[in-house]
Amino acid sequence: MPEIGPAPVLALLAGTFHTALFVLIRDSRERLLLSYVAAVLGALAGDALGGRVGGDPLRIGDFSLLWASAFAWIGLLLVWLVAQLGPERRAR
Repeated sequence: MPEIGPAPVLALLAGTFHTALFVLIRDSRERLLLSYVAAVLGALAGDALGGRVGGDPLRIGDFSLLWASAFAWIGLLLVWLVAQLGPERRAR
């Protein structure tokens, strides 16, 4: 069985936390799955970039928590922005 590094697991945890916080702030569960996927992918991208740039004071091993959190929020805000710019759904 192949070993999993800590980055995917920590990205899932960071994505879950930030998605829950985003839903708590907005008080809306619309596009929850899409928001969660964007937050997890953003956390993975932030960790990859933070590993290259360095200088993260909130590191967990090799995982750049500050960068991952920032990019998770960027992913969440991109989903929200695209939803705001897109057409509204009609009630049936």
